[in-house]
Amino acid sequence: MSRFVAELRHYPSAVAGLSVIGLLVLTSVYAVVAIPYGEAIRLWRGGEALWLENPRNARPVWMTLFRPDLPRTIVVRSQGAPRRVEDLGGGVRQVTMTLAFDYPYHDFPDGLGVFLETEAVDRPPHVALLWHTPDGAEIRINEFTVRPREVYRLSDDPRLRQELGGPPEVVLLASPDAPDRVLRGRYQLLVRGYLFEQASTLEARLVVYGKAHGLAGTDHLRRDLTIPLLWGAPIAMAFGLLAAVGSTLSTLVIAAVGVWYGRWVDGAIQRITEVNLILPALPILIMIGTLYSRSIWVILGVVILLGIFGPGIKTYRALFLQVKEAPYVEAARAYGAGNLRTVFVYMIPRAIPVLIPQFVTLIPSFVFLEATLAVLGLGDPVLPTWGKVIEDAYSKGALFSGHYYWVLEPAVLLMLTGLGFTMLGFALDRIFNPRLREI
Repeated sequence: MSRFVAELRHYPSAVAGLSVIGLLVLTSVYAVVAIPYGEAIRLWRGGEALWLENPRNARPVWMTLFRPDLPRTIVVRSQGAPRRVEDLGGGVRQVTMTLAFDYPYHDFPDGLGVFLETEAVDRPPHVALLWHTPDGAEIRINEFTVRPREVYRLSDDPRLRQELGGPPEVVLLASPDAPDRVLRGRYQLLVRGYLFEQASTLEARLVVYGKAHGLAGTDHLRRDLTIPLLWGAPIAMAFGLLAAVGSTLSTLVIAAVGVWYGRWVDGAIQRITEVNLILPALPILIMIGTLYSRSIWVILGVVILLGIFGPGIKTYRALFLQVKEAPYVEAARAYGAGNLRTVFVYMIPRAIPVLIPQFVTLIPSFVFLEATLAVLGLGDPVLPTWGKVIEDAYSKGALFSGHYYWVLEPAVLLMLTGLGFTMLGFALDRIFNPRLREI
């Protein structure tokens, strides 16, 4: 092992490939530990209802390094905010909450939303919203009766838009002298609620939606793209590794058995392989995903079945035909070694130097296959994968809308995965194949 590691160090491509693979492994472990499988599925499938405080189609926060004017999301909660309670008589109370925030950005926010929560027995509270600007102006927003969980988006209110003469998220924060510029400073939202029962409660929070949010940004359903990017690593690694192990090992064993037994056994294996080679794998997978199941485990099983009698059988057969005639195999037979012992102990180990490089370079091809099926709309609808992110971005016109991060982030991770395994595979091929070693 120490000699093998020392040889790997002589190849910069192997070191770079191992670094990329190690980073993917660490990312996979972190994703599984930090976000358990059930929680990841719940967050991914929950849709917009679970991500109400996230902006829609927001860019990653690291883009603020290049565009400092991109505003971030601001959330102000009534817990801990100034609150005044007045008794108006007749069992009616007036609760006034001040939700204040500083807005230092030069660009307007993506939207404004007010979330209200109340507990009422018979008569729900009534709420009036007032907006205070840094220059002392007061704007009456709206008043309405509050349901148990009320979501009022100022940006989606057509009446308010008509009264203000433009998008509320722009008009409410615009400078009086220059409507196209932001009036920076301290803003306040006064939530004035009227409670008609002693048991009634009222809490509020104001969300100023930014245009940059999270490490990876958000999608059209306000979902944080960090989750599919993190969980895409273990899914891609598991799919590629299992498919490569299942197809290469089974191919190796079948080729060795066919060569050793020969005659009709070898002939049947070769005919099945030739028929399998002319079958189009991708259309078969598309047909199964369309007519039967899009489960990633079903697709994985079909991929392994199609890969068992793949072109590798021809390569291993040529190798085992030479190994079969080797003197040590004849000696093993002379000492009474059985057929299976000869195949598994004396023949298959001779193919390991050829198997390992092909096995490593085969993993990214299966990773890209899973992503391809997802992009075609045939990926597992439950799992958050890189291919699913690209498919969502394509279907929602991310590139035409300027949301390049939505496509580039999973694409870069896919390319890094392929590059890492390919560089390591080429280095291993040079190490295990004496003809390719550098002099």
